[in-house]
Amino acid sequence: MARQLLYKGIEIEKISQITFDDFLKMIPSNSRRTLKRMGTQIKKFIEKLRKHDFSKKPMKTHFRQMVILPEMIGKRFLVYNGKEYVELLVTPEKLGRRLGEYSITIKLVRHSGPGIGATRGSKSVELK
Repeated sequence: MARQLLYKGIEIEKISQITFDDFLKMIPSNSRRTLKRMGTQIKKFIEKLRKHDFSKKPMKTHFRQMVILPEMIGKRFLVYNGKEYVELLVTPEKLGRRLGEYSITIKLVRHSGPGIGATRGSKSVELK
């Protein structure tokens, strides 16, 4: 039996039919407040989202603070992290979160051992 995808106990098919006000009640308070204010940047993003043809290519965006809405489920986005675009496929588990949460802006640094002339403490380490 296939795993059934749910968001807070509601099936995917029903989530796409849910009203905007009911969706606002289901998401965290900071996301709810952002969507209630509905700034011009959010309005422009939603217009661009509805016009974009996702069958050809994913939608590129720098708008990392956009809250993921039910109409975005199953669509691909390229979210900018400051250096490159990171691909994101929206699933029901990601609803109510922000696009930027899935495009990490920092990279883990892996330091190797000390080199020649690195610090005074490394002079006691043998280089053989």
